[in-house]
Amino acid sequence: MPGLKVAVQMDPMSTVDIDGDSTFFLMLEAQARGHSLWHYEVPAMWLDGAKLFCRARPITVRREKSHFHDFGPEETLDLATMDVVLMRQDPPFDMAYITATHLLEHIHPKTLVVNNPAAVRNAPEKLLVTRFPDLMPPTMISRDRAAIRAFRARHHDIIVKPLFGNGGIGVFRVKPDDENLGSLLDMFFTASREPLMIQRYEPAVRAGDKRIILIDGEPLGALNRVPAEGDSRSNMHAGGRPEPTTLTPREREICARIGPTLKAEGLLFTGIDVIGDYLTEINVTSPTGLQQVMRFDGINLATKIWEKIEEKKAALF
Repeated sequence: MPGLKVAVQMDPMSTVDIDGDSTFFLMLEAQARGHSLWHYEVPAMWLDGAKLFCRARPITVRREKSHFHDFGPEETLDLATMDVVLMRQDPPFDMAYITATHLLEHIHPKTLVVNNPAAVRNAPEKLLVTRFPDLMPPTMISRDRAAIRAFRARHHDIIVKPLFGNGGIGVFRVKPDDENLGSLLDMFFTASREPLMIQRYEPAVRAGDKRIILIDGEPLGALNRVPAEGDSRSNMHAGGRPEPTTLTPREREICARIGPTLKAEGLLFTGIDVIGDYLTEINVTSPTGLQQVMRFDGINLATKIWEKIEEKKAALF
């Protein structure tokens, strides 16, 4: 296919870890396939009438730590003239994030936005999973203190986390003898009007929290993330150690159940989290893990993602 014009909506390039960042890996692959890249950040995007614009800079990338990208001069882009927009800014999933999805709907699907912005808005990671209650550990979404305390009384050992957080930030394990639940709820509810996600603690997390990457609903790669000693969080941002892994029959069953929904919603690149036999999250905003899978298994999932994007673009022409 002829080279595509690709705008990458992401965080500042200064935040990129070239050895771990999945967006950087996708950009390298796009460039290798002859596609042209522009970089912009969400605050530099605006809607004028029904036209969506941004201030962006052409960018080239390379795997050199001291000099991993070059910017061209800033220009104003009509995003409807792009072939693809990669929506890759990190959460938190707040009103700014939600507004960005509304703006991107003005150009999608003629300009293919990955992932589908309406589906990203309607299916944040800790809510989409609730469509599959039989695959989850016992889970509650609430800010009702009595309901949360009753859940704890039933399940004793629980995880409390912000509904729209990311990277393991604000995730707490509350053990049966922990007296801090009330204070923890005070802290969360003073800071935000949002409900919390409460889940039964799964001891299997000590063996790892598996990240499975699905492309257009198909599981094509995975890695295991083992919590650091003394920490219940397995997120790599929180010190979790990535390890190679393979899929179990139960994990394949989970993927077979959720895959058709992901495909139908236009969620082309997703990463699900599985602890033991349970699905805990479906990550749709800015999934990670591509470079770790490449190192462990030699599978270039960025290639597979771009093949799927090119296929979808060809179908639109």
